[in-house]
Amino acid sequence: MAKADLLILLGTRIRELRKARGLSQEAFAAECGLDRTYIGGIERGERNVAIRNLALIAKSLGISMSELLSEL
Repeated sequence: MAKADLLILLGTRIRELRKARGLSQEAFAAECGLDRTYIGGIERGERNVAIRNLALIAKSLGISMSELLSEL
């Protein structure tokens, strides 16, 4: 699997989980303590996410990192 494909899968997963919780990108970014444009880049598969930020995202979604990555 190409790196770009993995980033797109991760971004899609994060977007789906965020939307399932009824959060806008802006509200979710604030919850994570990250910039909205950074979250947008992740969701589009344009950003290679640092593990620290993955932990923040998973925590904000109320799931573990292993749950976040389980369907990739």
